[in-house]
Amino acid sequence: MQEALVLKCCVVVADGSSPATLGCDCLAHRFGNAADRPGRRPRYGSDMSDTEWALVRDLLPVPSWLAGRGGRPEGYCHRQMIDAVRYLVDNGIKWRAMPADFPPWSRVYAFFARWRDTGLVAELHDRLRGAVRHAEGREEEASAAVVDSQSVKADATVAFASRGYDAGKKINGRKRHLLTDTLGLLLAVLVTPASTTDRDAARILLPTARKQRRRLSRIWADGGYRGHLQDWAAQRLGLVLDVVRRSDDVQGFQVLARRWVVERSFAWFLRSRRLVRDYERRTDTSEAVILWSMTTLMSRRLAAHHQRRSAPASSA
Repeated sequence: MQEALVLKCCVVVADGSSPATLGCDCLAHRFGNAADRPGRRPRYGSDMSDTEWALVRDLLPVPSWLAGRGGRPEGYCHRQMIDAVRYLVDNGIKWRAMPADFPPWSRVYAFFARWRDTGLVAELHDRLRGAVRHAEGREEEASAAVVDSQSVKADATVAFASRGYDAGKKINGRKRHLLTDTLGLLLAVLVTPASTTDRDAARILLPTARKQRRRLSRIWADGGYRGHLQDWAAQRLGLVLDVVRRSDDVQGFQVLARRWVVERSFAWFLRSRRLVRDYERRTDTSEAVILWSMTTLMSRRLAAHHQRRSAPASSA
């Protein structure tokens, strides 16, 4: 894979022994009135640490204007924008309730929408996943995965055309279909009305994942995916779809091999209050919020791994 161009943006400037203050040397601050905007000090639990930013900065997609493809330079620092989106996802606020120390909510939403529509958030997510897998001693691309779905209630703002009723879970809302690797990291996501069956959604989710992940060869699933889907996946996609069944002799909770991985991923998402239920009018916005939630988890995991590696060297 070719080395991706990256935007070197927003470095931390420390003044002696005093607490670090944010300064920015990104090119956006060299144009127009962006140069006189002061940086903001991290103050929320969702803000990136300096270690996180140092790692995430090198994985950021290159803006079109910086790559010579036209367009206007950004008026705000990427670190501020990403922290603002992370704050919204983590705390579940309304866009108009964005704290005053972030850029105006309209600019943050424009940044979110642009990254959603152009696939930049998915690009950043995939690069982070590759970095985390590499740090765990795995290949960057997974060869095995786990698929499952989660039905969540939808807010009143969700249009009736994009919501449905899950008779099994008795939930009126939407359904999130996830494909994760064996570490629980997201490979593909699809948001549908809750009335969509797992097998129907898999016929959309799996071909897209197979096209993007060439090494993918085996997928574990629950009983909702059994039947003709297994033959279809083998014949059309070259995927082995293994159904992990729950024993009929066991009552109550039971940890099932492989399937618990994706269940844990659902639990990770529910730490983000924006994902406790579905508040988004568009399904692609819901998918983007899920990607942002996972990027937060992966950047923190990557930063923790980096600190563990550097600790012995610093002590020596």
